Amino acid sequence: MTREKTAIKATYFSILGNLCLAVIKGFAGFFGNSYALIADAIESTTDIFASVLVLFGIKYSNRPADENHPYGHGRAEPLFTFLVVGFLITSATIIAYESILNIQRPHEMPKPWTLIVLGLIIIWKEYSYRVVIKRSIETNSSALKADAWHHRSDAITSVAAFIGISIAIFLGKGYESADDWAALFASAFILYNSYLIFRPALGEIMDEHLYDDLILEIRKVARSVEGIIDTEKCFIRKAGMQFHVDLHAIVDGKISVKEGHDLAHKLNDVLLSQIPELGHVLIHVEPDSYE
Repeated sequence: MTREKTAIKATYFSILGNLCLAVIKGFAGFFGNSYALIADAIESTTDIFASVLVLFGIKYSNRPADENHPYGHGRAEPLFTFLVVGFLITSATIIAYESILNIQRPHEMPKPWTLIVLGLIIIWKEYSYRVVIKRSIETNSSALKADAWHHRSDAITSVAAFIGISIAIFLGKGYESADDWAALFASAFILYNSYLIFRPALGEIMDEHLYDDLILEIRKVARSVEGIIDTEKCFIRKAGMQFHVDLHAIVDGKISVKEGHDLAHKLNDVLLSQIPELGHVLIHVEPDSYE
């Protein structure tokens, strides 16, 4: 299965999971008198739209290069990640606003059975996070990583709701608002996760130096090619699921231009075959001496 298909399959998994959970949380929150669960349902609903955006972003960013986009469309992926972050911030703001209003007004105690619903939700969302984050690592997808963190933030908000409802139920009258305080805490956590998702996507757009491990691997592979003495500069830019590389390779200064050209092509082919996540590789040949 290609990296694109792996990412798309993981996104469908997220969409279907969030759709089911949004319905379950909404009904459980309404009939169980729990605003924390309703807040959770709101987040799951926004997660559905966010996952749809991720799906569209992955499909668009993997379109092949064309005349107007010689490096492909990979840079679209972090842009879609920014939109996903916008969804998260919007949902956190709505949850915080409604929580503050509910704290100030009296309401009924949450039903004890909502704890069972939340316990099952926490287990499922943590499992979903682990599935999707694994796929994001396999595919080098920043948008899929954002989608995975949706699942983790959802699990955390459910934990907060579980604690809040437990306090309200076990401490009794006067602690009904513990449920709403839990929802307010959840909104703060969602905002924090929004930053964690936004920051690497921004680094990707800005071509920030983030890939030391990959640089070491590229240098190691390059030195294994006969005729390549060493490497000098190595710059990496990430676009979608691929990494574009500018590499300075040191060769014997006495060889001909054609031999240096052939070595560069050989090195390019070896790098692409041994490191599949590489996209465009530009090799600049440097002589080992200028004498």
